[in-house]
Amino acid sequence: MTSDRDDRSMRERMLAGDPYIADDPELAEHSLRAMDLMDAFNTTSARDPQERRRLLTELLGAIGEGTEIRPPLRVDYGGHIRIGARSFANFGLVALDVAPITIGDDVQIGTNVQLLTPTHPVDPEPRRAKWEAAAPITIGDNVWLGSGSIVLAGVTIGENTVVGAGAVVTRDLPANVVAVGNPARVIRTIEPGTA
Repeated sequence: MTSDRDDRSMRERMLAGDPYIADDPELAEHSLRAMDLMDAFNTTSARDPQERRRLLTELLGAIGEGTEIRPPLRVDYGGHIRIGARSFANFGLVALDVAPITIGDDVQIGTNVQLLTPTHPVDPEPRRAKWEAAAPITIGDNVWLGSGSIVLAGVTIGENTVVGAGAVVTRDLPANVVAVGNPARVIRTIEPGTA
């Protein structure tokens, strides 16, 4: 699957978007750290917003001012997730950040949304050998991801776009559209200033 002369660590390969093996000890340690912080965040009282914010700041790569995430939250590493200001993620966000996940300002994320950067080989032999890779996800400013929507690896969603509940986004979506279905398809353009 990879060259025998590749001296990079599995983490370096993963961050470069190249095939890697996930059960590498260094990656396992990063994952355990994330799990500890996730568990603490997910069990913190809603009456203690300062502690929730502290835990998110420690877990995530960046979190903007006024952004709220309601537990439970599930991530692979956390540190590859960057969220802008004034965004909101409702209960049950799964953000598998093997590759970077970038979420803009003023983004609304419904319940049980999944942002999935990992990919696995179609060829059975490397899959059996536990090779995988990943591609980044980028969510533009003021996007609304409806409940239960799934965004797959390598997808960029343009600003102001609305993704309908339950949609599966397999390809990039432009700015200012409404997309629904599996796979998600654009059903209309959003004209700024209209309902």
